[in-house]
Amino acid sequence: MSDIDSVRSARRVIAIEREGMEALEQSISSAFAETVSRLEGLQGRLICAGIGKSGHVARKIAATLASTGTPAYYVHPTEASHGDLGMIGTNDAVLALSKSGETKELGDLIAYCRRFGVPLIAMTAKPDSTLGRAGDFLLAIPQSPEACGETRAPTTSTTLMMALGDALAVALLESRGFTATDFKTFHPGGALGAALASVGDIMHAGDAVPLIASDAPMSDVLIEMTTKSFGCAGIVDPDGRLAGIITDGDLRRHMGAGLVDKRAGDVMTAGPRTGSAGMLAADALRLMTAGTPKIIQLFIVDPDNRPVGILHLHDLLRVGLK
Repeated sequence: MSDIDSVRSARRVIAIEREGMEALEQSISSAFAETVSRLEGLQGRLICAGIGKSGHVARKIAATLASTGTPAYYVHPTEASHGDLGMIGTNDAVLALSKSGETKELGDLIAYCRRFGVPLIAMTAKPDSTLGRAGDFLLAIPQSPEACGETRAPTTSTTLMMALGDALAVALLESRGFTATDFKTFHPGGALGAALASVGDIMHAGDAVPLIASDAPMSDVLIEMTTKSFGCAGIVDPDGRLAGIITDGDLRRHMGAGLVDKRAGDVMTAGPRTGSAGMLAADALRLMTAGTPKIIQLFIVDPDNRPVGILHLHDLLRVGLK
């Protein structure tokens, strides 16, 4: 296959799947809302199940739900038939995925749900199938053509299932008021955990914060900057509010024989950018790097503009933000 043919093939696949996504978007109806409403009040967990490619999608949906506040896990239908049905309680619900709705391995799971009154959510392209008719709730995907043509291998259908699962997870997330702080609880590690960390978690506080009065001599400012090693000092007014900042750059701009005889208020840059302890680390990074000029230190203040901490760019890099 030539490079041109490869590009054409890729674009054709994406176009077919995009058309399927558009059809899915238009198909979302009250049935979806009814499913969300039922799951909002779920006392137990949502068990996701499927075979083959649908099984892989079910695993991903379960993982997304679990990380966004809806307790969920994946159960393999065959394993369910050999004892794992005991993992499903009457307070749980089941989300079963099958494009055809006739996956025979789901039979025992469907029967179990019927016998014990476990709510069954059917995700299928065929509402009149065995699964579709058995479901208490129906999440139907359009019967869009697969992107691979004659082989009919699951491509478009699995994309649509994945998207519908994401839509379900996000709808539940929003309905429950799930916040970034909640999300961080389930993602404490890696770059995602770093981005969701709050500034209060990583800032320097207390005596570590380089602060000095606006009427202090510059000799005291230099000592404070050297001792605290942040390359800056916050300048506070008589009420303890942050009035300005003196950085190494300010020192260079005022360098001269009379520098040590000046007062901090004479040298400081007034109105520095500040952050709050509750803001996300990722937002702090944007605040420090998106403005002009870019800054490497950020004073953290309370609602009355009194300094409560300081954040250095290196602190953000240390926890994994880039």
